[in-house]
Amino acid sequence: MSSHLFVIILGLCFCPEESSQLSLEHPVFSGPSEALAKQAVDFQCEIPNPKNQSILLQIFKRGEHNNLLGEYTLLKGEEVAVIPKVIKPNHEGYLECVARVQNNSEIIPTVSNTYFLKVIEPVKGAAIVVSGQTELYEEHKLELQCKLQKGSHVTYKWLLNNQPIFPSPYHVFAENRLVISRVTSMDNGSYVCNATNIFNNTEVFISESPEVVIKIKDLVSTPDISFTVLKDHNQNYFATVTCQSTRGTLPISFSLYNNTELVSNLTTEEKQASFKVPVVMNHLVQLQCQANNGDKTAYSHWLPLEVVPVAAPVLITYKYDMAENYAVIGLRLYCKAAKGSHPQFQWYHNNMPLNDRGSYYYVYNQLPKESILLLSVGRSSAGKYHCEVSDSFDNTTSINSTRRYFDEEVLNRLPDIVVAVVFGCFAVLNLLVFFCCLMGVMFRQRKYKEKSLLGHTGWEALKLNLEMEMVAAENELDLSGYSEDPDVVETAKEDEFDQTSEVSVDEWSQIKQKTLMDEPVSATF
Repeated sequence: MSSHLFVIILGLCFCPEESSQLSLEHPVFSGPSEALAKQAVDFQCEIPNPKNQSILLQIFKRGEHNNLLGEYTLLKGEEVAVIPKVIKPNHEGYLECVARVQNNSEIIPTVSNTYFLKVIEPVKGAAIVVSGQTELYEEHKLELQCKLQKGSHVTYKWLLNNQPIFPSPYHVFAENRLVISRVTSMDNGSYVCNATNIFNNTEVFISESPEVVIKIKDLVSTPDISFTVLKDHNQNYFATVTCQSTRGTLPISFSLYNNTELVSNLTTEEKQASFKVPVVMNHLVQLQCQANNGDKTAYSHWLPLEVVPVAAPVLITYKYDMAENYAVIGLRLYCKAAKGSHPQFQWYHNNMPLNDRGSYYYVYNQLPKESILLLSVGRSSAGKYHCEVSDSFDNTTSINSTRRYFDEEVLNRLPDIVVAVVFGCFAVLNLLVFFCCLMGVMFRQRKYKEKSLLGHTGWEALKLNLEMEMVAAENELDLSGYSEDPDVVETAKEDEFDQTSEVSVDEWSQIKQKTLMDEPVSATF
């Protein structure tokens, strides 16, 4: 144990002086922050060398010491090494300088600080690559990529028809790609990509790609469907059905269906197509148009096709237009037939046809099964009016309405029924007032009688009521035996009633006096 301790102490005494002579400090490494590819630059690695050792300085990318970028050997007395290097694009990254003593592998190498070298490779050979077809329909996705033969630290700018493209919910820029999630007709045109990079904020390099034409096809819009009924020279009826789309890249294929059965189809360089369909009177069919120009199929609404001839009666109704003083200044006449799917109308004034508009009228025939005649009430519009209705597809048969007479004086005169209603209401009101008054009088008499009865004592009221009933009975007997004048009888009855009342009052006085005399007298001491 003592021998081992002696060896250790002896080593500590002699080794420190030898190690201190051969130790290395960390070198200081510097160089340009930016460099152009294929350009020669100088890197500088500095390390103190007090012992005049032969030191090897080497440049590596951090973490890649197996790939030597440059080296220099310091001779005795040197402390700074300048290492030239032709820059390549792969030299970009964090660089460091490693110092080691030559011919002495026992001394551990030291590593300098690291710094980042940015390598600018001028852009060259920009070109647009389309992922997919250059012709596509609306609502599809378009992706363009700007590829370069050379270039680093590049910014990209996209142009459509020489106008810059800006980001939007549907236009997204990702590195060198332009992605349009849903194209529209506004995305149709020539695309150009500009690639740019800058060296040292002074030197600018630009590469512009050739134009790439992208064609956006318009989807066919929902077709409108309509029909017109006609009659051919063989007196057969048919319908000309029209399918029409307002937009869509040509050509467009139109198809006509009767329920689920295909009637006909047609591909045209126009945005509409017509089909001829036989017509059976009073028979209903359902028609639909379908349109397609290569991507999606658009469907029209279902259109009922039913042809019904016009039938009587033809009726005219009207409404007033009044001024602020309630005078009739205008009329709206409505003409409608009982039946008819495709009627046509003709108005007449005093058997003269009215067409479109005149000085005092306007014919409105935009409604499918009704016609309106607007009249300005005046001297020129007075007269008889009637309407004639026929089938639009066959005017050989027409039906007339009854004639109606209108003039300003008649229209502004109160109708007899209105006068009768007003006077009738007035008479009813008078009767109601009379009835209310009569009921009030009867109610007052009854209240007075009840009040008179309530003004006496119970015994007096009972006696008075009994006497009144006896008098009434006697009067009935007297009236049954006589044929005198009613006024005389009424007078006699009133006298008898007054006499009875006087007697009853006297009797009640006597009774009251007797009652008071019979009551015992109480004395107070």
